Amino acid sequence: MFQQKSVAVVIPAYNEADAIGAVVSDLLRLENSNGLPLVDDIVVCDNGSTDNTAAIARDAGARVVCEERPGYGAACQAAITALANPDIVVFVDGDHSVCAEEIPLLLVPLENSDLVIGSRVLGRCEKGALTPPQRFGNWLASALIRLFWKAPVTDLGPFRAINCQALQYLNMEDMAFGWTVEMQVKAAIQGFEVVEVPVTTRKRIGKSKISGTLKGVIGAARGILQTIFSLWWRQRRSNLQARTVSH
Repeated sequence: MFQQKSVAVVIPAYNEADAIGAVVSDLLRLENSNGLPLVDDIVVCDNGSTDNTAAIARDAGARVVCEERPGYGAACQAAITALANPDIVVFVDGDHSVCAEEIPLLLVPLENSDLVIGSRVLGRCEKGALTPPQRFGNWLASALIRLFWKAPVTDLGPFRAINCQALQYLNMEDMAFGWTVEMQVKAAIQGFEVVEVPVTTRKRIGKSKISGTLKGVIGAARGILQTIFSLWWRQRRSNLQARTVSH
């Protein structure tokens, strides 16, 4: 049974006015075994939206911060900075693709682990929820992580939970599409206990800003692969320098 700790949810959002209200409302309805709110804090980072995302999220009950620098990582970092030092941070997309009621599936394993990834590959995925380019890119990136770091990764899913101390230790740097893969690779390098759990993925509300455009697909693929190879090269160079010093 999950021992109740303070839980904060981070939601990076860009033009998600059609979905963000439902996302926040679903989170606020969650209760723990004592009938108290499961989520203590919800921070939506409005990443330069041109619609009413921020106002709707605020009216639904979330705290809202703004980050004008574009990028998934930049939005996540801004939201994290606004947190009041929770025990656990859960990352949720603002497009209603995540089933909020499955958050406990991520929280329970954190009793004995550092990072829990909601795997769309292991779980149920609604028809049309993931495009062919998304599926291929996810498979390729996961395969590279398994090859370079021997980590049993099946998915780079954005639905994830991490102990706050572990998150701080990772010293996240990527400001764009490489955020999720950076977290998993750095966790593997540090020897953190990482667990994957199957989750349900719904078809998002509204058009995806990444998979919905050719520019978004190419940008995401470039960012993810660049992050993987950059971290691999950084670790390899560090190992070579360590061997040189030891000799």
